[in-house]
Amino acid sequence: MYAGKDSVDGARVPAADLRVKVAGTADIFSFLDGGEKAAATVRDLLSAQGVAADRIGRMLDFGCGCGRVLRHWRTLSSTELHGADSNAELAEWCNRNLPRVKVRVNRAEPPLDYPAEKFDVIYAFSVLTHMPEDLQRDWMREFGRILSPSGYLIFSTHGRHYVDRLSGEEKKKFERGELVVRHMGARGTNYCNAFHPEAWVRERLLGDWEVVEFVACGARGNPMQDVWMARRREVLSPKFAK
Repeated sequence: MYAGKDSVDGARVPAADLRVKVAGTADIFSFLDGGEKAAATVRDLLSAQGVAADRIGRMLDFGCGCGRVLRHWRTLSSTELHGADSNAELAEWCNRNLPRVKVRVNRAEPPLDYPAEKFDVIYAFSVLTHMPEDLQRDWMREFGRILSPSGYLIFSTHGRHYVDRLSGEEKKKFERGELVVRHMGARGTNYCNAFHPEAWVRERLLGDWEVVEFVACGARGNPMQDVWMARRREVLSPKFAK
């Protein structure tokens, strides 16, 4: 139903080559439907905490690509919409084609060019899934720095659903509760893939955070990835602010 359209619901649709870079396929329905479902995942997680999406002050889409999810926040008239992506071409497309969105280009490593405690919500779908352990930890510290004390972080991981894709040795490592990372030399790209046992995320990645919600295979729009919602532990906020 989207074929041949330059724009959908008031926003331009990125070209096929850009959609492939973000979604791994040029299929326009997958791109639009997946982004809409990911936005709904964020809305529902916030709603469960008594937070209405249209009352958010500032929201950041980390790893926003060409606006797969960002385009679906057009009804949030009072929310500042921000994005960050390491691909300058994708960031430029968002700034030229998505109204009210401000997207910056980031390096593979932190920091981001934002002041401390700027955002009320940060989400990162299928981003930590492409990083080795040290880089994931670095970005978690950065998220803690730029998230407001009452804010929420939402992100997705490759969890138990993906175990069958692992080799025998990788499965043993995963079952021991260890992070499995393939192609670490391609860190930050789609060629690098990380697989996250639930216990590892809770103990190692979110040890300095309060886990608000975890839903196995719950990251709609990012098929069968787990979704996590966390917030800062206030006793650690001085560390995040460094």
